[in-house]
Amino acid sequence: MKISASLGIAVAALGIALASFSIAAHADCTYPKAPAAMPDGKTASEAEMIEAMKAFKAYNDDVTAFGSCLDQETKTRSSGTAQLMQLKTLQMKKHNAAIDELTHKAKAFNEQVRIYKARSS
Repeated sequence: MKISASLGIAVAALGIALASFSIAAHADCTYPKAPAAMPDGKTASEAEMIEAMKAFKAYNDDVTAFGSCLDQETKTRSSGTAQLMQLKTLQMKKHNAAIDELTHKAKAFNEQVRIYKARSS
């Protein structure tokens, strides 16, 4: 039995789509959420700055846990080489996005801390 080239391509495309869906459907790691509000260093009280610092420390811990979860998820998946590489690439992108967001938010918070300290001095 001979399979035509277009049918072969369609079957391959379907296989890739199903593999992608399978990987996405098994995502167990929750993307960390940044703190909802950032205090304004010009007007924030010391208590508000301390609460924000606690929230950012928890957020940092969440990002770290997210990275560990992604690593663990990769280790527990026993799929084909192509699927495993696809999963690793997807997880690397997720982790990098979480780190980039954390870095951006932390820089903004640190700027507000500098403003607060300058005001308090």
